[in-house]
Amino acid sequence: MNSLYILPIVFVMLFAFEIVYFKIADKYNIIDKPNHRSAHSQITLRGGGIIFPIAFMIFCLFNYKETIQVYWPFGLGLLAICLVSFIDDIKTLSGKFRISVHFISVCLLLYFTKTFNLLPFWTWPMFFIMIIGTLNAYNFMDGINGMTGAYTLVTLLTLLYINQYIIAFTADDFITYAILASLVFLFFNFRKKAKCFAGDVGSMGIGFWVIGLVTLLIMKTQDYKYILLFSVYGMEVVLTIIERLSLKENIFEAHRRHLYQLLANEKKLSHLTISSIYAISQLVINVFLLHTKLPIGIIILIIFIPFGAIYLGMKISLKRKMKSIIK
Repeated sequence: MNSLYILPIVFVMLFAFEIVYFKIADKYNIIDKPNHRSAHSQITLRGGGIIFPIAFMIFCLFNYKETIQVYWPFGLGLLAICLVSFIDDIKTLSGKFRISVHFISVCLLLYFTKTFNLLPFWTWPMFFIMIIGTLNAYNFMDGINGMTGAYTLVTLLTLLYINQYIIAFTADDFITYAILASLVFLFFNFRKKAKCFAGDVGSMGIGFWVIGLVTLLIMKTQDYKYILLFSVYGMEVVLTIIERLSLKENIFEAHRRHLYQLLANEKKLSHLTISSIYAISQLVINVFLLHTKLPIGIIILIIFIPFGAIYLGMKISLKRKMKSIIK
């Protein structure tokens, strides 16, 4: 069957599965209760991001030969990290166990992308750190309605454009199934009152998928500028970690120092507006990235100096206003 006819079927399947999951989550009380760090105030179903590993399973169903030959390491890594994340959404697991599963999943991802074959062994630790860091960035940034879905959709559409018009680095369906899952999730999450949140299973699952795609692209082109497809998330997380270290805070403890949290909690800006700003900012960077032939060092400066200045300026301004209100 032609892929063009399969995609609408896949979308309907994913939509139907999400509805079924909502009934299960409601029955078994799989919910997200707001606390003092939350950017939301209502009890909401958790784990709606389970749609992402389900999308990969459906991909395997329609591409079983390719899955057996090519995608099985990625699939094992994705399902392992999603399973442990889903369990952790319901019942807190030990950090050591979660890290162990993450390590195994990243090993499978690097095997799938042929990173072990294409790069010298002394570079492998760097890739482990980068991937684990990006996975955690996806998890940290999943805090308001629409953020994960909108940002991911921009990244996936950019990757699909690259695959079709610049250089083919994977099968189109391997990207489009993730796009369809993002659209279904956004339908329920990109709302003033979200029907569901992604949960760790969603943020870690789609993060793993997108990281896999970007790593495939980098291995194919040997062009590391594509790491900048994560620019906005990367800058936010790194600058926040630096801030927390300067304040001598435990960076592994939950907090609400991210700019998006300040905008939502203190500024009372709409979640959908904030998510749209983040997604559009990454889109602007992506357009620039795809139309420049400058060295990566120059590209980094062009991107991070203005965006970093805007980020820091907004954060400093918000904190000053907060202090003046307290006084």
